[in-house]
Amino acid sequence: LGGFTLDYGPFGFIDRFDPKYQPWTGGGDHFSFFNQPQAAMQNFYMFSKAVHPMIKSDTMAVEELEKILNGFPEAMQEQVEAMWASKLGLEAFDAELYNELMMLMIKTSVDYTIFFRELSHLPEEVTPLQKSFYADTSNNEELLKRWSQWLEKWQSSIDVTTPETRAKLSEQMKSVNSKYTLREWFLVPAYKAAEKGDYSLIEELQEVMTKPYDEQSKEMEAKYYAKKPSQFFDIAGISHVSCSS
Repeated sequence: LGGFTLDYGPFGFIDRFDPKYQPWTGGGDHFSFFNQPQAAMQNFYMFSKAVHPMIKSDTMAVEELEKILNGFPEAMQEQVEAMWASKLGLEAFDAELYNELMMLMIKTSVDYTIFFRELSHLPEEVTPLQKSFYADTSNNEELLKRWSQWLEKWQSSIDVTTPETRAKLSEQMKSVNSKYTLREWFLVPAYKAAEKGDYSLIEELQEVMTKPYDEQSKEMEAKYYAKKPSQFFDIAGISHVSCSS
């Protein structure tokens, strides 16, 4: 059996956080960011269905396949919760803390990549996180208060009691929260220049994106650790693409 999968890129292109984000025109919620576990379940179901005719004469094998299939949702949920715990620097998943964060991220329209990278520095107040906010919170005292309250809860949940443990956790979080991700609005000027024979941006992106968890030069940070400019939202080919593209 050979297992092959495609589409590693599209959810790297998420800028403004939205659980229902999906980049394809007419893609529907069933292909959205937070529905990927369900999409994986459907794919695994079809795989199991394809395997079934080859083992149907072996009752024990069929039962084992059904057992694995039935256990898929629980196994997936465990992996998803482990992922969120690691992104938040927690030893165990905290549903209440997570749910509060999701609501705040949606309310504030945070940049997904920048937010988690800034959180990896273990900020003690909200200001560093505002670098990731698309929504203007400067005059929204209530929302900033809610962020401060969440941050206080999070700080009390992470296991840091000394400068050494603090530094260790920060590095651990940075190892799972990348600083750079290959966004669609980076690619468009790169491939347009390449069409004219200029591959410098392609080469630059390749250099930056092969080390997505590393701190890089100030020049690269200014260019590629940045929120999506407002003029690039809702533009075909940048904010949404056809499935075949």
